[in-house]
Amino acid sequence: MLMMVLFTINSSLPAKAGLSIIRDTEIEKTLEDWIEPLLKANNMPVGSVKIIIVQSSDINAFVAGGANIFIYTGLIEKSENPEEIIGVLAHELGHIAGGHLVRSREAIERASYEMILGTLLGIGTAIATGNGGAAAAISAGTGEMAKRKFLSFSRVQESSADQAALKSLQKANISALGLKSFMEKLKNENLLPENQQSEYVRTHPLTGNRIEAISAVIDKNPAGKRASKKWVEQHLRMKAKLTGFIKPEYVDWNYDDTDHSINADYARAIAAYRKNETEKSLKIINSLIEREHGNPYFIELKAQMLMDYGNIDEAIALYRKAVDILPDAPLIRSSLAHALIESYKDGSDKNILEEAISNLKLAIKKEPRNARNYRFLATAYGKIGKDGMAQLYLAEEAFVHGNYEYAINRAEFAAQKLTKESKDWLKSQDIIHYSKMRLGKK
Repeated sequence: MLMMVLFTINSSLPAKAGLSIIRDTEIEKTLEDWIEPLLKANNMPVGSVKIIIVQSSDINAFVAGGANIFIYTGLIEKSENPEEIIGVLAHELGHIAGGHLVRSREAIERASYEMILGTLLGIGTAIATGNGGAAAAISAGTGEMAKRKFLSFSRVQESSADQAALKSLQKANISALGLKSFMEKLKNENLLPENQQSEYVRTHPLTGNRIEAISAVIDKNPAGKRASKKWVEQHLRMKAKLTGFIKPEYVDWNYDDTDHSINADYARAIAAYRKNETEKSLKIINSLIEREHGNPYFIELKAQMLMDYGNIDEAIALYRKAVDILPDAPLIRSSLAHALIESYKDGSDKNILEEAISNLKLAIKKEPRNARNYRFLATAYGKIGKDGMAQLYLAEEAFVHGNYEYAINRAEFAAQKLTKESKDWLKSQDIIHYSKMRLGKK
C-alpha cells in the first residue's frame, strides 16, 4: 500500500469518481477546535462530530453516514476568513442537531469514510439504498439526481439549519457575518445554468428569503467576536498547506518572493517536497522548525519528507518526537507504525514490530473507521509469523470497506488459527456474523 501519512490523498476510490479523502492531523485539529464551541452550544459532546476533508476544487459541504461533516478543499481554498468556514460548519451541524439524518445512517455507521463518500457517488450505493443497480446508474450518468436527493434537504430543513446555526453562533459568541458572506458569495449562482453552479448550491438550494432571514437575525443581534489571531493564523496555514500539496505550481503565484511569513514558507516547503526538490524542501522545513521549536506539524512534515527520501531511521526518530508532543493524534501514530514496519528486515529486532502494533492499536481506538490501520496491523502480524492475527485484521479492513464476502473469507481463515473462545476468535465470529447480515445471509 502506498504510504499514507501527514497529508494523504487516499487512492482507494476510482479516479473516475474525481474525489478523494484527505487526512491531515493539523487541518483536522484546526477544524475540530473551531467546531468545539458550536458543539458545546448545542449540548453535544466534544468530539461527537467528525469532520472529513474531501479533495475537490468545487465548493461543497454535507453531512452523511451519521454525525460526519464532509467539507471540500475547494470551499476552504475559496474562504476569505475562518468565520466563513465556521458558518458552514454551524449550518451542517444544524442538520445533525435537527435530526435530519435518519436515512441510511445505520447501514453505513461502521463504514470507512472512503466508503461513505463512494456511496454518495454511486459506488456501493446498494449498502445505503438496497439498489444494486445504483453504481451502474452513476456510471451511465443517470445517478446525479439520486446523489443530489441523498444529500439534499427540504427548504424547510435548510431554513431550520440556518436558524440553528445562527443560534449556535450567538450562544458560542462567534460572529455570524461569515455565514452571511458565504451565502452572499453563492447568491448569484442561482442565476447560472445548473451545470455551472457549485455542488453546494445544487444540494443546498439558496433563496433570497433564506439570506434575508439570516441578515435580519444578524441585524438584530450583531454581537459576536470575530476570529482570534490564532484562528486567522490557522486559516492562513490551512490554505497554505492545501495549496502546497494540491497545487504546488500555484505557490509562486500566491506568495510574493518577499513574503517570508510562516504560512508562505510552509507552502514553499510543501511545494518543494511535492516537486521532489530534496535540498530545498529540507532547508525550508528546517528553518520553520527553528522558528517554531516543538511545532509537531513541522516535525511531522519533515518526517514525511525523510520517509519519502529514503531516510527511514531519521523519519522514525522524528515521528516518535511528534507522537511525544501529540500522543492523542492517531494519524501520526499510524505514520510512525508504517515507518517502523518499512524499516523491519528479516533478522531485525522484532520489538520494532511490537512498537508498530502498539501504536496502531492506540490509533484504532481513536479511529475505528480508518482501514489502513487494519492493513498495517495485518502486515506487522504477518512479519512476526502470527497468521491468525494477520488474517483477522485483513477481515477488519475488508469489513470497513464493505467487502463483506472477503471479510467472511478472511475471518473464517483467522478463526482456524486463533484460540477458540479467545477475544480475537470472538472478534472473528462477530465479523462473520455482521458481514452475513449485511449480505442478507443467515
